[in-house]
Amino acid sequence: MSAAKSSTPLPWLLLLLSVTTGLVDAISVLGLGKVFTANMTGNIVFLGFAAAGTPGFRVAPFVAAIAAFLIGALIAGRIGKHHAGRPLHHWLIVAALVEAALLWIAAGVSIGFDIPSQSPTASVFAIIGLTGVAMGFRNATIRQLKVPDLTTTVLTLTLTGLAADSHFAGGSNPNWARRIGGVLAIFLGAALGAVLVNRYGLTPPLILAGAMVLVGTAACALHPAAREPLAK
Repeated sequence: MSAAKSSTPLPWLLLLLSVTTGLVDAISVLGLGKVFTANMTGNIVFLGFAAAGTPGFRVAPFVAAIAAFLIGALIAGRIGKHHAGRPLHHWLIVAALVEAALLWIAAGVSIGFDIPSQSPTASVFAIIGLTGVAMGFRNATIRQLKVPDLTTTVLTLTLTGLAADSHFAGGSNPNWARRIGGVLAIFLGAALGAVLVNRYGLTPPLILAGAMVLVGTAACALHPAAREPLAK
């Protein structure tokens, strides 16, 4: 299936998933002590701070998040190759079920978790691990779908493209609406996540993120274009 076709519902799904990225990173950064479980660039930087002995930064959470992310991406890569040539909606539903299940299990673990004291400690690493695997799985899935300018988690290249390809830089400004939409989606997800974490803790935003993934993907899978084969 060509993700670039105008009839495909994938861009809308990926914008929705970008909102959940903001939610998940709000959960991890605000609720689990300055660790990202969706944005690995931030973890590499923070890991460098921790390695240099900077107060407030611990090596273990960042290593756990990166390892979980890699495990999720590895699993998704294997499953994605198995689905190559099969209808796209099969892979979308499998990916959504895996991601939603991991987020909801993390929501269960987060019940009773105390953010100020970061206790129990085991819950911190369990939630980091579960959400990290979910986001790694997500990223490997999105990578295989090959939708331009919608990675759902990383905005550096998106912002670069907006500026470098703009009319001011002599470009044709391709996909500007999609690029801006991706930026706004993560922004809105982060803002919503911050409100929910600060007021209600980790459980509600984790439940919401899983529900958005599952419902949005199910709606996308019903589209006729999703019945076309996933490109090999």
